[in-house]
Amino acid sequence: MGNGCCGVSEQRARSFLTKEERIGMLNEYKDYLEKEAQGVSERIKALEKE
Repeated sequence: MGNGCCGVSEQRARSFLTKEERIGMLNEYKDYLEKEAQGVSERIKALEKE
């Protein structure tokens, strides 16, 4: 996990993902966004009660 002479990491993420990997990543992102939206809704309700 060192840096090369130019400060570029020697470890890189793969450039090409399989279809299944892309689907999995998108599903994880969707879940994250849904949880974030739920948190925003809860915050709005809390602010409206103040």
